[in-house]
Amino acid sequence: MTQEAQEDYQFFKVVQDYLDQAADVVHLPTHVREMLSQPKNELIVNFPVKMDDGSLKLFKGYRIQHNNLLGPYKGGIRYHASVSLDDLKALSAMMTWKSGLMGIPFGGGKGGIKFNPRDYSNHEIMRITRRFTHALGTHIGPHFDIPAPDMGTNAQIMVWMMDTYMNSISETDKNAQRAVVTGKSLACGGSEGRAQATSRGVLHCIIEWTKEHHFELEGKTAIVQGFGNVGGNASLLLAKLGVSTVAVGDHSGYLANPEGFNAHKLIDHVKHHGSIGGYEGGHEISRDDFFSTKADIFIPAALENQVGTKEAELLDVKLIAEGANGPTTPAGELILKDRGIHIIPDVLANSGGVTVSYYEWVQNRRSESWDAEEVLSKLETAMTRAYHRVEYFAREHGVDQRIASYALALQRLNTAYAERGIFP
Repeated sequence: MTQEAQEDYQFFKVVQDYLDQAADVVHLPTHVREMLSQPKNELIVNFPVKMDDGSLKLFKGYRIQHNNLLGPYKGGIRYHASVSLDDLKALSAMMTWKSGLMGIPFGGGKGGIKFNPRDYSNHEIMRITRRFTHALGTHIGPHFDIPAPDMGTNAQIMVWMMDTYMNSISETDKNAQRAVVTGKSLACGGSEGRAQATSRGVLHCIIEWTKEHHFELEGKTAIVQGFGNVGGNASLLLAKLGVSTVAVGDHSGYLANPEGFNAHKLIDHVKHHGSIGGYEGGHEISRDDFFSTKADIFIPAALENQVGTKEAELLDVKLIAEGANGPTTPAGELILKDRGIHIIPDVLANSGGVTVSYYEWVQNRRSESWDAEEVLSKLETAMTRAYHRVEYFAREHGVDQRIASYALALQRLNTAYAERGIFP
């Protein structure tokens, strides 16, 4: 637990502070700043679900819709015991900035259910998902609000959401509604390349950073916190470029292997056991030992608020590429800057997920299926272009990449507000 986590860490306030800093840089009109400072809609639903033993349990679900000026609300569904209104408000706002930065015709949204899916059977998770989808009703839809996977959810859960939604609407419209969610399995309308999209986005940003800093990846090392879809695939992709992952961590603890982990085997272990715990290809270390492990690259891919002042002092890396949302606290970031450790911010680094989600949505709308080469080529072009736009803006305005990313998104939103005006 970070030092800030012991206090009253307010994720939404952190995101709002970044918004204010970026708004000052681009001279955002006061009324636009005010409109973007709060979500348009905050939906809370409570719904009962029958458990395997026949008992009924009440669950609380959320869907926060931040902004839809540029297109439908878009954002993940999180299943985790820490799900809260404040965090989802922050995450939904970040989705607005990501879509704006990447030039995608989406807005920002986020949702979730406050529970630990590891404590429930697969059948129970299916029923929880279907009841949640039913409770959301017309508050989601392919032209209005489009969920996607997030922490604790996956392609199967998206398929259950899609199927429930499709069976709740008119029969004549049924097959046109696959685009209600993205991140689905390939058999049920998903896109090639979606599973690794976020990790590939992180990787493209790292590659562009190395080009600018004349930094050769072959033979370098990395540490990865969070070994789910994002962290695991990031380790795998880095390995293909000659980068060894020498320390990993998740909710079960931390492991080290100075020779480098076999990413394929560790990913397979996590799939079968739900965590890195018990993996024999490394030895256990403490959280502090993990953060003090000497490496070239650190990829935080777990929860927010993981790199506070203590962790920032311990880290012995050259680059941090934020695969997670909000992993670095403002206080921690100040220390990292003072120590000369570069940060590729979440709003840029992990926007590959929403980018390929957009490609999936387009394919569903057009009844098309693109091959992996086309999807990945489009993603590389989009991420590379975004990275250089952010880097150029940062240099021109004397700000870091985080504020530059926010500022570029705000510019796009401000232009749309100025041209459209306010109804009536």
